[in-house]
Amino acid sequence: MKFTDTLINGEKGLFKPQSLSPTQKLTLQFVVVGLVYYLFVVIEGMLMRTHLFAPNLNIPLAMENDQQYFAIMTAHPLVGIFGSSYSIVFGAFLFLVPFLMKKPLWSIKMARWTLWLIASGTFIFWFAGFLSHYSPLYTLYWPLPADFSQFNVVGGIFFILGIALVMVGTLLYVFNIFKTIAYHPEGQPKQPKGALRSALGFKRLRNEDGSYFVPTPVASIARGTVDTMLNAGIITFTGVLILVYMVGHVLGYDLKNSSIDALLYKNWFWWGLDLIADGLVLIFVAGTWYLLASLITGKNIFMEKWARAALLVEMIVSWFVWSHHLMSDQAQPAFLKIFSGEMLTAFELITQGLAFFIVIATLWQARPLKMTNPLKFLLGGLTGFALAVPAGILQADLGLNRILHNTQWIVGPHVHVAVLVGLTMTLYSAIYFLLPILTNGAQLYSQKLANFHFWAHLLGGVGMGAFMGMAGLKGMLRRTVYHDGEFNLYMILAALAGTLLLLSFLAFFYNIVMTVGIKGVLGIFSSSKKEGKK
Repeated sequence: MKFTDTLINGEKGLFKPQSLSPTQKLTLQFVVVGLVYYLFVVIEGMLMRTHLFAPNLNIPLAMENDQQYFAIMTAHPLVGIFGSSYSIVFGAFLFLVPFLMKKPLWSIKMARWTLWLIASGTFIFWFAGFLSHYSPLYTLYWPLPADFSQFNVVGGIFFILGIALVMVGTLLYVFNIFKTIAYHPEGQPKQPKGALRSALGFKRLRNEDGSYFVPTPVASIARGTVDTMLNAGIITFTGVLILVYMVGHVLGYDLKNSSIDALLYKNWFWWGLDLIADGLVLIFVAGTWYLLASLITGKNIFMEKWARAALLVEMIVSWFVWSHHLMSDQAQPAFLKIFSGEMLTAFELITQGLAFFIVIATLWQARPLKMTNPLKFLLGGLTGFALAVPAGILQADLGLNRILHNTQWIVGPHVHVAVLVGLTMTLYSAIYFLLPILTNGAQLYSQKLANFHFWAHLLGGVGMGAFMGMAGLKGMLRRTVYHDGEFNLYMILAALAGTLLLLSFLAFFYNIVMTVGIKGVLGIFSSSKKEGKK
């Protein structure tokens, strides 16, 4: 296929960082940072899992107390989303968009700022929570984040500042992606007007051969980036609001009597946060599926017109489904519970189901296919969302939501299976595919380690989600530590599944390091000549 024929050059062999372009190096830097933070997430997940079945365990590295558990729980999903997933996804897209659009990245300097703002911001908010035990949980429900009797104010200030740095880096990514799609590089033929509008789905631009001027994966990236932009704006505003109260307290001003409606705050906050889970994740993942399916098979996407339409529908639907997070909130208006929480949320089963079908049909038409690492992990990612999306739709029912909402079911079969199996295995598929491209043909060190990585991650992710779900169906609440050992059996089984996840990642990480070599890893972060517009 043109993509692979054009991009993979040079003979397979040893990895030589000095042979890489600045864009290749930058993408690898994003991936390395993302994988390091993923290791943080896995280790902390295992620490939390251990605390759940042995909260009074007095050994090194164990939680000091429940407060530390909740502090780590606060940072845990944010490190996974921002430090790991954002780093890997942004790095891949900053490489793929300019390549697929056949022009340089608009600003590699801005992309470097994105990387280090996200990396440093993630470390700051993680360390602030770890050190100060700042633990309002990821919900940040008003007035919890500014409850000075319960949380360390200085720790909270640094926590919010770390998040702010991540959001600034995210907005730089958004600007860079949109500018790359829209701008005309000097010395190249002018592109048709309206490329960005075409990417967003508001204009049709085709090449002379009838193909889309803006490739479908780029359209997916552009539409998911809209949700990324909205989310960054909302989270930044929320952080500033919390920061005002915290700084005011430090300066001796009591602002707690100021009029902030708790229900309005919760709707605002969940609208922004849900843009990650139900907006950009589903859109980005669908676009990545389409890209991988096309690259693996060497064929066009099946029903490409419908695929692009579904991406536009998903983007619009993602703006209106936040209320399924508030269906058990007694103050939430019934209209929002039914219209946003139930009816509109059901569209996500349709849009994601259509993406699933299109990818499977694309693969099916290309039979026979060799079961390569990218294909295996793509199928694993499809499996994860095939399990997690219906689980989410079940939760978006007023009756079932009353039973499931505050239990381990939510974070097990829905959240962890979606993220660990669906999203992460899709990212692994992309990494395995892009590895020889980004390293100019370096050969994978061990296929046996890659096979172990696949099966251990798949079984570990599905197993953890299943055992957490079983505990939830038995009544185990989330955000709760049980000191009586009531749900120990399920938590021990979930911990064993989590151990598989840890081992699978260590096998993968070792395989990648051995593929590029220690000097190669260090060489990725060495200075290189500048490229493209700054």
